[in-house]
Amino acid sequence: MSDDQPAVLTERRDGVLVITLNRPEVRNAVNAAVAKGIADALDTLDADDDLRVGILTGAGGFFCAGMDLGAFVKGESPWYGDRGFAGIAQRGARKPLIAAIEGFAVAGGFEIAIACDLIVSAEGAKLGIPEVKRSLVAAGGALLHLPKRMPYHVVMELALTGDPLPAERFHEFGVVNRIAPKGGALDAALELAAAIAGNGPLALSATKEIVQRQYDWTSEEQWDEQGQIGAVVFTSEDAKEGASAFKEKREPVWTGR
Repeated sequence: MSDDQPAVLTERRDGVLVITLNRPEVRNAVNAAVAKGIADALDTLDADDDLRVGILTGAGGFFCAGMDLGAFVKGESPWYGDRGFAGIAQRGARKPLIAAIEGFAVAGGFEIAIACDLIVSAEGAKLGIPEVKRSLVAAGGALLHLPKRMPYHVVMELALTGDPLPAERFHEFGVVNRIAPKGGALDAALELAAAIAGNGPLALSATKEIVQRQYDWTSEEQWDEQGQIGAVVFTSEDAKEGASAFKEKREPVWTGR
């Protein structure tokens, strides 16, 4: 990548914001510029009513090799504001976000992927958290999220050996949603994004919020918390439009209100 090329590229495609990590010469490793670029892209995604879904992918035939160790040694931070590592790990997008993986997503690269809501991976891609091999800790979310999504002993093997597994194995555990042919991860992610983007935008954001926040609620709180979030959707113009469109056998026209 030349000095005048941004570390993160964005492209709009029919209501989908494609966010591309653009440091192929270092396998899209995360430095301060990448963290800021991802954070800025997520801000754009959430602020623009014409955008319904985001896709995160990488340039050069691979997703991301994790933290840029060279930049780290020099004192550069790959954390950005309250979004945390890579501008996404602690606070992602309000709207649905899909990771499209080619080649590999390891260390912080895998943590970027699991910060997304869905993962599409090319066949044969390697995913893992090898931080212990460098006397580091997978502190970008893997150790917090994976035990909730995969069997305990499998997570421990991943974390303690640092050895990666093929995407197909993660698909078996339900961490990867879809396996695509090599070179086809972005196309498969765009197909999935189109299926999501056709739905009501208010309902999408509320649904994502409920699924994500439920772990913080007690059994006594969950129905009330869900009701408060859902009430905004049920009383919206879009809810009436969705019902009317169904009754009139036509496609709905969403306004986000």
